[in-house]
Amino acid sequence: MTEPVPRRDYVLGHLTEADLGPEPLPEVRRWVEEAAAAGLPDEMPMTLATVDPDGIPSARIVLLRGVDERGLRFFTNYDSAKGRALAADPTCVLVLHWHVLERQIRVTGEAERLPVDESAAYFAGRPRGSQLAAWASDQSEVLPDRSVLEARLAEVEARFDGVEVPLPPDWGGYVVRPSTVELWQGRPSRLHDRLRYRTAASGWVLERLAP
Repeated sequence: MTEPVPRRDYVLGHLTEADLGPEPLPEVRRWVEEAAAAGLPDEMPMTLATVDPDGIPSARIVLLRGVDERGLRFFTNYDSAKGRALAADPTCVLVLHWHVLERQIRVTGEAERLPVDESAAYFAGRPRGSQLAAWASDQSEVLPDRSVLEARLAEVEARFDGVEVPLPPDWGGYVVRPSTVELWQGRPSRLHDRLRYRTAASGWVLERLAP
């Protein structure tokens, strides 16, 4: 019988109501910036959870591509499994977790597509290989083998040889507009700080949750 792994206590910080402003998105942006300043990757992985048209939940990692006054942004194929799920029900959950900082953000909200010009501007800044891959891959579709994908890539490379790769019609961004935002800071003895913003008729309400 193996020995149990010793539990690691959380000791790096605390979170009080006085630490936070009246609205959640500036606080989300601040925590993301602090994670980057701590040396974590600029490409922030976050979990995106959705419910598909059959009511089956699904989760996967996407990359956070910015936070502004609207919400949190990410980009993907609109015809992918997550894109179809969001088309059927735009309600979703995002989770950002930084183990080394003992912090987590959980966002519940609705995803809406970004304007085409905004998606095109982002797409134009991607590496050319990623641009070509977006055209070559019918994301989430079944492939008989990898050679089919590689053949599609070769076709796309030939089609756009010597020219800029345009935005695919089935690819672009989403912004998740939050209805709740929970900021979690680990504390000793699992008595964590959990402060949640939620929308109300009067605006944002900040409340503390039991750990």
